[in-house]
Amino acid sequence: MSGVKAQYEAYPYPERDPKDEKKRLISGSPSHVLEIDHFIFGGQRDWSRPLRALVAGGGTGDGLVQLAQMMKTAGRPVEITYVDLSTASRKVAEARTKVRGLEGIRFVTGSLLDAADLGQFDYIDCCGVLHHLPDPQAGFEALLAALAPGGGLGFMVYAPYGRAGVYPLQEAFGALYAGLSPEARLTAARKVVAALPDGHPFRANINLGDHKDSDAGFYDLLLHSQDRAFDVLALDEVMTAAGWMLSGFTMPALYDLSRITAVPDHLSALEQMALAEKLRGTIKTHVGYAIRATEARAPATGRNRALVPHLKGAAAGDLARAIAEGQAPKLSFAGFEQRLSLPKGAAPLIAAINGRRSLAEIAAKTGTDPIGMGALWGRIERDLVACGMLLYSDILRGG
Repeated sequence: MSGVKAQYEAYPYPERDPKDEKKRLISGSPSHVLEIDHFIFGGQRDWSRPLRALVAGGGTGDGLVQLAQMMKTAGRPVEITYVDLSTASRKVAEARTKVRGLEGIRFVTGSLLDAADLGQFDYIDCCGVLHHLPDPQAGFEALLAALAPGGGLGFMVYAPYGRAGVYPLQEAFGALYAGLSPEARLTAARKVVAALPDGHPFRANINLGDHKDSDAGFYDLLLHSQDRAFDVLALDEVMTAAGWMLSGFTMPALYDLSRITAVPDHLSALEQMALAEKLRGTIKTHVGYAIRATEARAPATGRNRALVPHLKGAAAGDLARAIAEGQAPKLSFAGFEQRLSLPKGAAPLIAAINGRRSLAEIAAKTGTDPIGMGALWGRIERDLVACGMLLYSDILRGG
C-alpha cells in the first residue's frame, strides 16, 4: 500500500461525521453551481440537460455533497461519478449522501489517472488532489482526457507562500519517521510541533489551522508523504503543458496587483498575478476553474444583458440598503479586505437581483436607461466579481 493511500485509510480527510449532514451543508469553492456556470458555461448553460460530473479524488465528500445537494435543491438533473483511492474516505462520503437522500451518484474506488475509463464529463471537480500526485501534469492530462467538449474543471491546489513553515517540517518528519505506522508518526510529530519555538516559521504562520482541527488535518498538513505547492507561474506552466487554460480564480481580487501597488506597463497579466501573490504572501491555495485550451472562451460578464446575476454569500436587500444609506460595507476574506465604494444609484439594481431576473429585466424593473445601466453595473460588477460575490447563471430560471 502506498504512503498516500495508507494515510487516507488511517485518517480520512477532511474529518467528517455523516450525522452532521442533518444540520448543515458545507459549501465553498470549487463546485458551487453558480461558479460552474459562470466560469465554464458563460452563465448560460442549459440546465434541463443532465450535468455529467466527475469528482476526482473526492475524499470524504465535501465537493460531492455540495454539488449533488445544490443540484437537487435547484431541481436539476445530475449524474455524478465519485472516485478515490481510499475505501475509508469513500465510506464516509457514501454515508453522507445517504443521510441527505442524494441520488444519481456512482462510487468508484480507484485513481483519477484512469478518469477517461469512467466516461466523458461536462464538469470535473479536483480539489486538493493534484498536488499530491507523483506527476501533477499527468493528473491534469488524465482529467483533460475525461472532459467532454465544452466542459471544464474546478480545481484547488496548494500555494507556497501562505504555507510558510510547512515544507521544512514535512521533510524533517519524513526522514525521522520513515517506516513507522501513520498512528506512530502522528504521535511523534505532535510532540515536536508542540515544542516548536515561537520564532519558527510554522508557529508564526497565522494562515494555517488544519493541524489544530483534527488528527486528519494535522496529518494532511505536516505528515503528507507527497505534497507540492504551485505558485502562479508554476501552475500556469503545468496547466498549459497539459492542455488546459485558466478560466479564472474564484477570488480575482487576491491576484489584482493594482489593488496593492502601481502596475508597470511592461508586465503581462500572468506576471501581474504572480507578483500579487508574492506581495500578499497569504495565499495558501489557488482555487479556480479551467477549460480546454483549444476551446478558449471568457467567463460570463454583464456585457451580455441576457445573463442572470446572483449574489453569493450576501443578501441583496441588506447590501442594497447599506449602499442606499451611503455606507461602504467592508468585505473580509482570507488575507484580503476591501470596502465597497458604490454610488447610491447602484442600490436599486442590487436590490433587484433575485437569481431569476436578467440584467435587461433588472434595468426595466428599475427604470434604468441603457447608458446609466452600463455605468452603474460596470462598477457593481468590477467590485463584486473581484470578491467572488457576483456570478451569472441560468440555473434557477429555466433553459
